[in-house]
Amino acid sequence: MRTVAVIVQDGFAPFEFGVACEAFGLDRSDDGIPNFDFRIVTPEPGAIASKLGFSINVDADLTFAYEADLVVVSPIPSQYWAGGTDQRVLDVIRDAAARGAWLLSVCSGSFVLAAAGVLDGRKATTHWMYADRMAAMYPLIDVDPDVLYVQDGRIITSAGTAAGLDACLHLLRQELGAEMTNTIARRMVVPPQRDGGQAQFISRPLPDVVGLSLSPVTDWVLENLSQDLTVEDLAARAHMSPRTFARRFKADYGTTPAAWLGRQRIIHAQRLLEQTDLGLDRIAYECGFGSAAVLRQNFARVLGTTPTAYRATFSCDLAESAA
Repeated sequence: MRTVAVIVQDGFAPFEFGVACEAFGLDRSDDGIPNFDFRIVTPEPGAIASKLGFSINVDADLTFAYEADLVVVSPIPSQYWAGGTDQRVLDVIRDAAARGAWLLSVCSGSFVLAAAGVLDGRKATTHWMYADRMAAMYPLIDVDPDVLYVQDGRIITSAGTAAGLDACLHLLRQELGAEMTNTIARRMVVPPQRDGGQAQFISRPLPDVVGLSLSPVTDWVLENLSQDLTVEDLAARAHMSPRTFARRFKADYGTTPAAWLGRQRIIHAQRLLEQTDLGLDRIAYECGFGSAAVLRQNFARVLGTTPTAYRATFSCDLAESAA
């Protein structure tokens, strides 16, 4: 990989754009890192407005992107996700995919790749806030909302904001090797490879649902997570057969009762890890996991990290939390 083109359009997100510039555009030859032929391109050269009210001047049109080894797509405003993306940009993306070039999107830039059709039949990700929207708009894409980035073939999509750095480092690791990538990461003062996924940062796995007939049951569950709960128990509380309850629950909440219950236990454990100094055994009991070992297993499966690592990253000051 020698040449890199970053596509920007009006309304671009400065941080996500800056991620690509930081990863591929800086001269690090003094550290023994080869430089890339790095260029910023746009459909109409000139002043390109950012989403924060300032502009940058871009001199190059999209010509260079047709030859680049890597084409990076930064986010555009959401009003352009459904049919409003510049056709010239979509053509560049399709060409890059067809000739086997690397494609990388940062955050919601994945919607531009989706609009070009290059993600159909592939696995991809985007910011967790927009994952459901992407899945609804593009049913042919296997959207994974829980990861920092996804590589499918030579297409890499990343989750929100800083996860773009993780995706860039992942690509650099393949192209330059671990040693050079570690050097780049040290220069950026970021870990070469982060543990876990964006599921750690999702505040709620499902939108609030108001007025459903099952709300009294789910409200009761959230107050009694420490109990040994079964689908049969919940169905009885809803005065339904287990089969009817499961079908109704899936229709109203978009998931199975068991999956929902497991996720609520994880969320409660996250809160306790953030806001208390309780030991893992006590947290496991409060959340209905039974033991610290089971808690660890579920954390690894759902969040891709350990309870101890999660607490170290997200724990609040206890005095502040109490206030």
